[in-house]
Amino acid sequence: MKRTSLLLLAALLCMTMALALFAAQSVHVTGAGATFPNPIYSKWFDAYHKMFPSIEINYQSVGSGAGIKQITDGTVDFGASDGPMTDDQLKEYQMKHGSPILHFPTVLGADVPTYNIPGITQELNFTPEALAGIYLGKITKWNDPEITKANPGINLPANDIVVAHRSDGSGTTYIWVDFLSKISPEWKTKVGVATSVNWPVGLGGKGNEGVAGLVKQTPNSIGYVELIYAIQNKMPYGKVKNASGTFVKADLASVTAAAAGASKSMPADFRVSITNASGKDAYPVSSFTWLLIPSKIQDAAKKKAITDFINWMLGDGQNMVEALSYARLPKEVIAMEKKAIAKVQ
Repeated sequence: MKRTSLLLLAALLCMTMALALFAAQSVHVTGAGATFPNPIYSKWFDAYHKMFPSIEINYQSVGSGAGIKQITDGTVDFGASDGPMTDDQLKEYQMKHGSPILHFPTVLGADVPTYNIPGITQELNFTPEALAGIYLGKITKWNDPEITKANPGINLPANDIVVAHRSDGSGTTYIWVDFLSKISPEWKTKVGVATSVNWPVGLGGKGNEGVAGLVKQTPNSIGYVELIYAIQNKMPYGKVKNASGTFVKADLASVTAAAAGASKSMPADFRVSITNASGKDAYPVSSFTWLLIPSKIQDAAKKKAITDFINWMLGDGQNMVEALSYARLPKEVIAMEKKAIAKVQ
């Protein structure tokens, strides 16, 4: 009896030690931010955990504004944003943490104008002037001449346009308003560029999911969402006239074309805008999206987990992006990022 008890005790001790060792080796990394890349981030983090079961990366898709705030407040290990942090935001982070934060591009994506017009099944064309006018509240009917002239042969109704936009701080918004500011001086002076703006008109939805839901449920509506959300929800989305005067549909080739110029002249901090890019094949509402990584990570295990993941994301991870309608990073940008990983101390 005594021998049995001793054996049980020994077994329990061994099990406790094994669990403690497993817990010590497990690394839990937390992140928060952009909804724009959430489909590919979810796929990446799941795939990485399957390869390395001891590493778990938990990501909350809460919007770029919230992601910037949480990494600045130190409540997560990394942030994510579709709009690069501003100079003021970078200064605030450095003041709080005593070291800079780094931007690592992950994929390329696109904002698309998606719409729900009863009886209209054709793919619409949108001029920059039409999109700016709609979001400024100056173009209010679907049969406005600025819309109809770009869509000959389509009998657009005289119905009021219902505008949908993001209600939360959003990198998807940043990309959209960055484009509008480049093509509309009125938008630039009256509304400007930020992850959250004072919208002249419209209904707000939380996340890309919220805006997609609003458009699907609201007749005569228009909204902007990341390309994969329009595809996954089987929503129509229009072509947009680019800087060369061509109406271009968002796809892998046109988003890649938008990044062609930036890949040759990428700044060292990777903060760059590629909206309204030149080139006849460039989709004009395209963007990089970024992970926001502290340059100083005190926990050695987390530092290794994060930097190893970035290395993997820049290599094998890029092979997964096109299936979700994101474009791969240009090889020149990948080479720069691999060198930049050494800045994480």
